[in-house]
Amino acid sequence: MSQTPPEPRPGSAFTWNEDWLATAVGLALISLVLVGAIPEWLVP
Repeated sequence: MSQTPPEPRPGSAFTWNEDWLATAVGLALISLVLVGAIPEWLVP
């Protein structure tokens, strides 16, 4: 991970970094598997 802090954006209290993006993608994939939209074997 980088040692430099992310640049603050004016008016934004929450910044999306790689960890939050990976969490969101993982939750979306789990949700799609549970709903049955994609087969379970497709997600590693």
